Amino acid sequence: MRNTTASTRPLWWLAPCVAILLLVTHSAAHGEDIVKDVADGVKYGYSKLYNFTGQFVHGIRKLGQEPQTDEVSAKKKIFILAGQSNMAGRGAIINGVVPPDNTPDPSKIFRLNALLEWEVAHDPLHKDIDLGKPCGVGPGMSFANTVKDRLGVIGLVPCAIGGTSIIKWEKGGILYENMIKRAKAAVEVGCGGEVKALLWYQGESDTHNLTEALKYKDRLEKFINDVRIDLDIPSLPVLEVIIESSDGPFKDVVIEQQKALKMPNVVQVDSDGLELNKDKIHLNTEAEVQMGKLLAGAYLNNFA
Repeated sequence: MRNTTASTRPLWWLAPCVAILLLVTHSAAHGEDIVKDVADGVKYGYSKLYNFTGQFVHGIRKLGQEPQTDEVSAKKKIFILAGQSNMAGRGAIINGVVPPDNTPDPSKIFRLNALLEWEVAHDPLHKDIDLGKPCGVGPGMSFANTVKDRLGVIGLVPCAIGGTSIIKWEKGGILYENMIKRAKAAVEVGCGGEVKALLWYQGESDTHNLTEALKYKDRLEKFINDVRIDLDIPSLPVLEVIIESSDGPFKDVVIEQQKALKMPNVVQVDSDGLELNKDKIHLNTEAEVQMGKLLAGAYLNNFA
């Protein structure tokens, strides 16, 4: 009689072997990229390597197909995170350690991953969304940790993509349509929930050209109106971050345009004074945490 013990044994023990094989294969094929990523992390204060290993850890854990907890299935207060790199997060994650205010809460804070599934949220929130970028600590986790006691179970929907100008977020474009798709899916997946607000942190990439900078207010107003129509939430709260850094010479013009926007249920949150990384574009880890708290305060004071 054939011994079937080995064939029926759970395959969890293969996970470390698979991870090592994949890591070695990736390192061999992309050795120069990994070296550059480490160097960039030291220079600018973030870690892409954590993003890479974090994705593998997530994949290994899924081999067990652990059942969803009641909290994952619970109805959520849903927040859309959109914009560019400072929303995606470029704060440093060192040895997998995040700031205390960004600590995961498996009972109350979840994120919608790229497969449109809810999972326990942890930095980097945009690891499978802002692909090819050195994602790290952003404002999302400190925001969620600050509002959870008042609101209950939180669902974060990361959609931000680094280096994107506002014209790339126009209705009909891939970024806009993917954001709407993800927001609608968040309401339907599991027990779903309710979209409570859009958190918008973008504008640095619109500082290169004066003509484009002068169009920022009108484009943002149209963007917000389109989102409200497509999500069928006419009074959807929007938290608009006023930028502190820029890629180009027309930062002041974009800031003026941002501050000139006057719409119902749009609250502006100023990032002025928050500390930047050495690249002078991205918020550092502490500043990302502080931005999350500022956004949380703005939401709780105006909409909760």
